[in-house]
Amino acid sequence: MLRQGLNIFGKPLFFHYFVKKMLLNLSYNDPKVDAMVNETVGMPFSLKNRILLKGIGSGRFYISQASAGLLNILVLDQNVNWCNVEMRPRGIIVRFRKLLETYAFVVPYHKLTLYKTDFGYSLHKDAQFLTLQAADSKELKKFMDKIISFKANYLTDQPDF
Repeated sequence: MLRQGLNIFGKPLFFHYFVKKMLLNLSYNDPKVDAMVNETVGMPFSLKNRILLKGIGSGRFYISQASAGLLNILVLDQNVNWCNVEMRPRGIIVRFRKLLETYAFVVPYHKLTLYKTDFGYSLHKDAQFLTLQAADSKELKKFMDKIISFKANYLTDQPDF
């Protein structure tokens, strides 16, 4: 059981546990989970910025492969594994549903690695990954190019420590 008083570098202990894991159940309105997501990948874009960016969300992508930790959730039912990707100022959120629950795979840009595969794109964060496919490969490429440009802008704007 996590104690509320434990802090690491000024942040509650539960924050460090979930930042390392970053596969969250968003089915229930929990302010602590919302705060963790917002602190990790930033607040959602404003309506004005969403219009200027010509959208921040992807279409529906098919999850063709996943790492073991994510696969344990994806195999809970026999339905096709669909997801969508939301861009945030400091990262992305991949959302999918399983057994009436909504899960989010939260990936900050500094931990995001993208690979182009024969079947689509592979999103990697540390030891976890998802391989995404789309019915329209042009849509997938266009959205992934947008993510790559946002990641490049984010990483070049950060000061070197």
